[in-house]
Amino acid sequence: MNAGVITVSYIGAGALFIMALGGLSHQETARRGNFYGMLGMALALFVTVIGLVTDNQFFLIAGIVGGGVIGWILAQKVEMTQMPELVAILHSLVGLAAVCVGYANALDHGNSLSGVEKTIHDVETYVGILIGALTFSGSVAAYLKLSGKISGKTLQLPGRHLFNLGLLIAAIWLCGVYIEHSAIGGGIGILLAMTLIALIFGIHMVVAIGGADMPVVVSMLNSYSGWAAAAMGFMLGNDLLIVVGALVGSSGAILSYIMCKAMNRKFINVIMGGFGTPKISTAGAGPAGDVGDVKSIEAQETADLLLNAKEVMILPGYGMAVAQAQHVVFEITKKLQDKGVNVRFGIHPVAGRMPGHMNVLLAEAKVPYDIVYEMDEVNDDFPSVDVSIVIGANDIVNPAAQEVPDSPIAGMPVLKPWLGKTTIVLKRGMSTGYAGVDNPLFYKDNTRMLFGDAKDSVDAVLRSLNSDS
Repeated sequence: MNAGVITVSYIGAGALFIMALGGLSHQETARRGNFYGMLGMALALFVTVIGLVTDNQFFLIAGIVGGGVIGWILAQKVEMTQMPELVAILHSLVGLAAVCVGYANALDHGNSLSGVEKTIHDVETYVGILIGALTFSGSVAAYLKLSGKISGKTLQLPGRHLFNLGLLIAAIWLCGVYIEHSAIGGGIGILLAMTLIALIFGIHMVVAIGGADMPVVVSMLNSYSGWAAAAMGFMLGNDLLIVVGALVGSSGAILSYIMCKAMNRKFINVIMGGFGTPKISTAGAGPAGDVGDVKSIEAQETADLLLNAKEVMILPGYGMAVAQAQHVVFEITKKLQDKGVNVRFGIHPVAGRMPGHMNVLLAEAKVPYDIVYEMDEVNDDFPSVDVSIVIGANDIVNPAAQEVPDSPIAGMPVLKPWLGKTTIVLKRGMSTGYAGVDNPLFYKDNTRMLFGDAKDSVDAVLRSLNSDS
């Protein structure tokens, strides 16, 4: 294939990727953005396989087909509640690919280079493996935390800041040593040592971050995977891979920064695994009230309160996603709207353990975009809300974030349903949220607890609404 055709095709694919990011910035255009992204990737793969690859095309095509089949099966089987951990484990594959490309680059290329070109080649290889290994191990650790296979609590080792600093200094020092050894045809052992350091750092960085900040970690790892892809582009001399990696890396970093601001977290602290943050007291994670103060409610009473309300705010969380209750929730919304009740949805930026998770679930249930609001748009309206319905949410509506200075979630902006007239919380029991913090909201005088599975509870409320109409 002509080099000019390849260049033009790569420019077109890059433009499609930029259009994809633009489309994903808003709910109404998200589907179109996904289509642009898929089209750009298809174009990039086709041009690369047909135009650039001259040997072993069979193995390459076999790998593409095999990977495509696995991806299709995963897409068909994975539940929306498993999307955060799926995204995390897919990031790990990008990191692993960067490590493999880096070692192949170190073993098979660059021997004919010398001087500055040789040094640049070695730095590209070293940095690519470093970022890839860190992304791989960090993403695996994030997957294990998000899927509940290991604890979501913060692991703060004694002297952890010095440990991280030591790993960083060792990685920088080994880079110089590798360049020296590579000049005489060696250095693989040094690369292996650095890879081990990067793997340890990736794991330690993620386990040091608490469960409440895991959505930021998912976004941050997305950024790392982008930089890993860009590093692969430098190693392979592929301009499109550099551009795409930079797009993913920068957009992921920007999203992480936006989320940190939304959660009142310091960006540098989070990306460095909590570096610079003080050790949080566990006092704020104890019981937030007396169980005797908890007031329960039944489905029929809930329906009566909703029918007599003028303003209703629905606050969904991860529990709604697990129960797959979003469709029934929308049926309740339509029933209330038919009765003249103004119903709105309030969405916390990290509800569901991943940015945009709740928005996708509500869109799946055909909830209109114009009644779905972000936290900052509705928080000041709660004093005029008659009934707030909290469905499977905990940390994102926890007053401890503002009322308990030494709480693990202290300072995190939250939705404030307790400022309204009545709050009804749908939960199985009194268990803590993902951050492991008890919720004072459950014990407040204007809170009622509707205990049970979220799907069963909303089904019962819908039946009561139907019987009252």
